[in-house]
Amino acid sequence: MITVAALLLTAFLFGGMLLYSFGFAAFVFTTLPAEQAGRLLREAFPHFYAWCIVTSVAAALSFYFVDPLSAGILFFVAVTTIPARQMLMPAINSATDSGNKSQFNVLHSASVTLTLLQIGAVGYCLTRLL
Repeated sequence: MITVAALLLTAFLFGGMLLYSFGFAAFVFTTLPAEQAGRLLREAFPHFYAWCIVTSVAAALSFYFVDPLSAGILFFVAVTTIPARQMLMPAINSATDSGNKSQFNVLHSASVTLTLLQIGAVGYCLTRLL
């Protein structure tokens, strides 16, 4: 039963991260004017990050007795999402508000890189259950 929970929670995290990153965000920018899209994503990202933290901790706990390595990786995903939510996202917003495009590009690239690494890590945990 624990393995089923680990599988479902990790798949939920993996799918949600993919959908939000490559589906929702892209959809918002292709259907709304840039200013509205930016405002909507600015409001949505804190909720997305909170969801990632909670879901990755739940997945980590479900993996604890099944696969301690995956539990550690998923816990690391949760821990690295906290500064992304609390520090990186506000810095990106500040760079946007001040019109500092070069700072925005650096910070946004860091955010995208972190998210891609996290998605890869969660995907790796999924494959360990096979």
